Amino acid sequence: MDLIVENGLVFDGLGTAPRQAHVGIREGTVAAISEAPLPRAPHTRVIDATGHWVTPGFIDFHTHYDAEVELAPSLSESVRHGVTTVVVGSCSLSLAVGTPEDLADMFCRVEAIPYATVRTLLEERKQWDTLGGYLEHLDALPLGPNVASFLGHSALRAHVMGLHRSLDSGVRPAEDELRRMETLVREGLDLGYLGLSVQTLKWDKMGGSRDIRSRPLPSTYARWSEYRRLTRLLRERGRVFQGVPNISTKVNVLLFLLESMGLGRKTLKTSVISMMDPRASRGIHRTIGVLSRVANRLLGADFRWQALPEVFDLWADGIDLVVFEEFGAGAAALHLQDAASRADLLKDPEYRARFRRQWTNRFLPRAFHRDFNESRILQCPDASVVGKSFAQVAHEQGRHAVDVFLDLVATHGDALRWYTVMANDRREELERICRHPDILVGFSDAGAHLRNMAHYNFPLRLLRLVREAEKRGEPFMSTERAVHRLTGEIGEWFGLDAGVLAEGRRADLTVINPEGLDAKLDEVAEAPMENFGGFVRLVRRNDAAVKAVLISGREAVQDGGLSPALGRERGFGRVLRARAT
Repeated sequence: MDLIVENGLVFDGLGTAPRQAHVGIREGTVAAISEAPLPRAPHTRVIDATGHWVTPGFIDFHTHYDAEVELAPSLSESVRHGVTTVVVGSCSLSLAVGTPEDLADMFCRVEAIPYATVRTLLEERKQWDTLGGYLEHLDALPLGPNVASFLGHSALRAHVMGLHRSLDSGVRPAEDELRRMETLVREGLDLGYLGLSVQTLKWDKMGGSRDIRSRPLPSTYARWSEYRRLTRLLRERGRVFQGVPNISTKVNVLLFLLESMGLGRKTLKTSVISMMDPRASRGIHRTIGVLSRVANRLLGADFRWQALPEVFDLWADGIDLVVFEEFGAGAAALHLQDAASRADLLKDPEYRARFRRQWTNRFLPRAFHRDFNESRILQCPDASVVGKSFAQVAHEQGRHAVDVFLDLVATHGDALRWYTVMANDRREELERICRHPDILVGFSDAGAHLRNMAHYNFPLRLLRLVREAEKRGEPFMSTERAVHRLTGEIGEWFGLDAGVLAEGRRADLTVINPEGLDAKLDEVAEAPMENFGGFVRLVRRNDAAVKAVLISGREAVQDGGLSPALGRERGFGRVLRARAT
């Protein structure tokens, strides 16, 4: 054996009961799982997993690492938490095809990623423009985790139609353009892309400085008939249709459910964001859970909500937060890139009246709670407001909270940092979501919203949620089922060779210290991003929870620390392609 993980409680990722055993690894593969001691050679490295859990590496199937993997292929912010496989190409976005400027304009505002860094990177390095060339490029990088990809519909649509035509509501793709999109999807599925991702949420906007700035993404301009031309190909291959519904109105979720149904036709695997318990719509998770149960059990669907097993909290610098794209006045402010111009707009009386009307309108659809009581100012040059909510400051000053907020943003810009909780703040409802049969545990958005969210360690937080319930004597899920939800269940549904710890399989595994699954999992810090010019992102670091992470049998994490070779040497992760069905 090259390496032996000894004396751990071994979970196979299939939901079966764990057993005390030794795991032997040879040439990147699990060679043996044995309750009897395994033979050693002089070169054999041993990891003592006494008192630890040994699980398959976790899978994060909803990331936006498309840009970060180019600059920092270690993707260490996920690997350090036990994630050994990530999926890119989500939400209709992909770097597989398109020009550097088009891709940067599509990608950076939506996902709150530094525009100048990404555009410069693409202009310097993007030498591929085919679906196959992109996967070959990824496979040549010194990847940390394994990487799989969706085909992004916005990228495909802009590539085929031209960006400006793809963003024109009066233009429908010609028949030859639809056929070209079909050809690309068929080619992508042959190459092993997981499926197609689309976007119907119009508050994801184009960035850049061209005349198309602030238009919704290309995918949102497609009619459902265009999606259906492409999902027909997914049905034939058993691949996945990933979508972002309009989470403000929530109505078009029904279209995704209908598309998944298999009555009189082959079922379409469909995954959308997201089942959560939002403050803006209490109880919606129960309603949509009933809808998916009916569709899956009675109408032949194969539909999965994406769900996070933790509080969904948000940080913001000034008004730079994607939820402000949800209504017109907020989007108008985000349209302006120049700080002085934005400040002038925020001070304008007519604009303020418009913002206040829309913010307080109880009848406009919303995903964000828009409640200034549910906020806390963390940093501000005006120290008198720090630690208070905007509503509290407004009460002290005898003013409306909207006016207080707009004044603070206009005066201090992104030096004003504040925090709010959007969803999943009720433990019992969160447990209900986590055990729902129609969810897949994911939707971290890792690699995006770098100053706003930090969900990289969601697998550990699910394990803690389960463990704490067991300690209270109120179990809602077994540990082996939780591991299954994070590993084998995801791998099987997406058709990935990942998520199972068994003899003959690739040795991607995580050694977890259950005593480290504590409150530190929630602590937030800021850390500079590797090769991003000093840009600082939000992270959660809990090294005591993860003793070791192995990818293809190589130690990516050792005693809680990252291997110096991670992201610098090949031999850890690789490009994973969907299994043919």
